[in-house]
Amino acid sequence: MSDSTALPPLTEFASFYLYGLTDNPYRQSTDLAKFSELYNLVIGDHGGLSLSSSFHPYQLVNSTGVTAWYAAYAQLYAQPNRAELFGALADERARFVVAPPASFSEFHVWPDERLTSAENPVFSHYIPFILPFLVRKGPAALRWDTEFAAAQGDPERVQPYLEAVTEAIRFVQPAPAFVLGFGEFSDQQPNCLIDEFMSCRELLLTR
Repeated sequence: MSDSTALPPLTEFASFYLYGLTDNPYRQSTDLAKFSELYNLVIGDHGGLSLSSSFHPYQLVNSTGVTAWYAAYAQLYAQPNRAELFGALADERARFVVAPPASFSEFHVWPDERLTSAENPVFSHYIPFILPFLVRKGPAALRWDTEFAAAQGDPERVQPYLEAVTEAIRFVQPAPAFVLGFGEFSDQQPNCLIDEFMSCRELLLTR
């Protein structure tokens, strides 16, 4: 990888996320070791990036339409030694942590307003949060998928893993935050992320 023409495009990466509920969705951490542990637990042996912040879903796309995942890719691309960094992602399955630009601290409600307090007051008490991962695509299964496949759809068998992931986020999302699941963000169908939270709405209303 000797010049910019050899760098992998964003299409060779997947935009994954952990999602859950908290009392404060926008928190940052500088603990790189903890981010690495969380990445290993959720993603596994794949090169990629963690963002050093959690977000409310309405913070994931800034005012210019750029997603947090694209911003992470752009930050790596902007480095003078980007060829070596991208090479390490592919060859050594390296993991890096990048800080999101300040523009992602602002809320920008999408056309899908279902997570606003006006539409669903329950989400002003149980506040959605997202932890993004930008992962270099590869043939191996993600750690998350492997754990769920091993559980064969049995909630009791997968519960210890979910509890381990929730414990692993404590450095950036302390209690009472908890993890609900894992997904892949699509620029073409961003509403699917909102659907993840809406699927648990009725349960939250009974708590």
